[in-house]
Amino acid sequence: MTRTEHSGALAHIQSLPSWLVGRVAARGRSLVTEAIAAEGLKLPHHAVLAAVSEYGPVAQADLVRRLGFDAKDVVLLLNHLEEAGLARREPDPRDRRKNAVTVTSAGMGTLERCAELAERANAELLEPLSAAERQQLMELLTRVHEA
Repeated sequence: MTRTEHSGALAHIQSLPSWLVGRVAARGRSLVTEAIAAEGLKLPHHAVLAAVSEYGPVAQADLVRRLGFDAKDVVLLLNHLEEAGLARREPDPRDRRKNAVTVTSAGMGTLERCAELAERANAELLEPLSAAERQQLMELLTRVHEA
């Protein structure tokens, strides 16, 4: 192949919807990561805390299944959340051999602040769009996601 036959290959890749969505997702993740760092959390901590809030009291094994995280990682994340006073592990009343995880009141406050920080980060991400365009983008992304 000649040099001219190669030209445009990168431009082609960068014009694919999968590439563009990936780049936008990476920027969005970065903005949210920076925002919730103010609360001392990383994205996996936030996900675990949110899942505990939604499903708790919940067994650690159920968290692993629901989140699709490695069990050892969940233990480390819960250790951090517990040390920070955001979550609590106690014997599960249904099965004393297991721990049930709950969110503390401090954890609920942290989740509320993280939700606001994530909203601001996403507003920054979508700032170039009008309100109607933002709504249309969300509708289109939801359709693609659910397909």
